Amino acid sequence: MSIDRTIRPIVVVGPTATGKSALGLDLAEQLGGEIVNIDAMQLYRGMDIGTAKVPEVERRGIAHHQFDVLDVTTTASVATYQAEAGADVEAIMARGAVPIVVGGSMMYVQALLDQWEFPATDPAVRAKWEAVLAEKGVAAVHSALTEVDPVAAGSILATDGRRLVRALEVVEITGKPFAASAPTIGEPRWDAIFIGVDRDTEHLDERIALRTDLMFEQGLVDEVNLLIEQGLRDGVTARRAIGYAQVLDYIDGVYDLDHARERTFIGTRRYVRRQRSWFHRDPRIQWFDGADPAMTGAVLAAVDAASTTENENR
Repeated sequence: MSIDRTIRPIVVVGPTATGKSALGLDLAEQLGGEIVNIDAMQLYRGMDIGTAKVPEVERRGIAHHQFDVLDVTTTASVATYQAEAGADVEAIMARGAVPIVVGGSMMYVQALLDQWEFPATDPAVRAKWEAVLAEKGVAAVHSALTEVDPVAAGSILATDGRRLVRALEVVEITGKPFAASAPTIGEPRWDAIFIGVDRDTEHLDERIALRTDLMFEQGLVDEVNLLIEQGLRDGVTARRAIGYAQVLDYIDGVYDLDHARERTFIGTRRYVRRQRSWFHRDPRIQWFDGADPAMTGAVLAAVDAASTTENENR
């Protein structure tokens, strides 16, 4: 497969609900691109409403990759995504199109663009922490990670038991903080151009609240009930997604629907803070205001300037 090295993937990242998907579609339309998803929960078939997945009828005829590739019973793997999404990016480039990588899953971004090489696993260590997760719950695992690596505990979703277990495994195997296994930020794979989308915090909170209300109005509870029939409760990753975990608790009678909605909003807002902390540490990202009606034009100008500079340096 011959890859056109003059093509540079464009990576659109940033917090949830800032407008990344719409920008990605605009860029793909203007540049002759194809979308590659980098949101871990949008990998799952049937998890549409709660992940704000762009419906097929709204995709403008643009090819989308790494959407709906997993059953809800499958455990999402960063390493598997790294290999499969990387193959998608290279196939798009070989076709002469521009890969537009869009999403906000932090470790997935770094795995794909910085070629994160993951530490080996130790079945005995993994089994030990998985037993803690099964017997004492995710809070106990999160507490254990907080004791040995508070930075990792703060960067991983507190309800994501699988990643918490993996972090504890890496810390125990290597004797180093989980972040020590992460790659150094440098020249990105394929010389990708990084674009960040964010918004004023107060405005973004309003958008999150509206999005949360809309998800419940559009039938999030019905979606979860359908996914339960497909094995959602048996999934390690999917059932802990924000919104889905809260609706499962509502269905199980842990709290009422209004409280499920409130906890979904709060969980999303907390996740946004982690995304901001992670992405704003990356100096390669050029940031844009998602509320700016001229954002697409400004991003296109930035992409053109970056490409021109690169061509001059060749």
